[in-house]
Amino acid sequence: MGFDGVELLHRQMQSEDKGYLQRLKRRAFVNGLDLCGFSTHQGFLSPDADFRQRNIDNTIHQIELAYDLGIPTMRVNTGTWGTSRNFDELMKNRGIEPPKEGYTDEDGFGWVIASLEKCLPAAEKRGVLLGLENHWGLGRTAEGVLRIVNKIDSPWLQVTADTGNFLEDPYDRLEMLAPKTILVQAKTYYGGGLWYALDLDYPRIASIFKKHNYHGYVSLEFEGKEDPLVAVPKSLKLLREAFA
Repeated sequence: MGFDGVELLHRQMQSEDKGYLQRLKRRAFVNGLDLCGFSTHQGFLSPDADFRQRNIDNTIHQIELAYDLGIPTMRVNTGTWGTSRNFDELMKNRGIEPPKEGYTDEDGFGWVIASLEKCLPAAEKRGVLLGLENHWGLGRTAEGVLRIVNKIDSPWLQVTADTGNFLEDPYDRLEMLAPKTILVQAKTYYGGGLWYALDLDYPRIASIFKKHNYHGYVSLEFEGKEDPLVAVPKSLKLLREAFA
């Protein structure tokens, strides 16, 4: 289709065996593709210290996978409170959910910051740059993402900016994240969105990141209902023209 690289989603991998990882790396290389990003899931929004530690351990394990794959950046998130019945309900409520009973977002910020700090030595050792995404939970707002990144203040934790995860005022919020962004995930919705669809002005978005000297990858994240074999090439053309 003409892409320069591919971002892997951890949940879609068939295996974590060393041989499988190296076959992925070989396949990308012989097809002229960079493995340019690794998207993972973790959750630190829990009063249960053992739960948080399991997620810390899992994130460190994912950093090791990224290192084995030769991938230089890994998407991380705060996780959600888990007070929604499911993801469909979370989306119905536009990503907003209440904290667990007896706790507040202030508690959550403390847990997330402390947990990510424990992951950073592994990230630095392996040369895997973590990008905190605006991905629901405490990362639902640009202010929340930046509060965590600025408090930790490490060159090994920056921002993965998702163009489709700000449901209101996306341009102002993406501009807030742009100075610390190390990977852009760009959503398109041809055929209508699975949960929602945004009419995003990609020339405007590209100009925002250009203004802040962004030189990294733009990773297409197609969330529409149209046949991907039709919609993905259209999306690539849209993004190439906008970001060229």
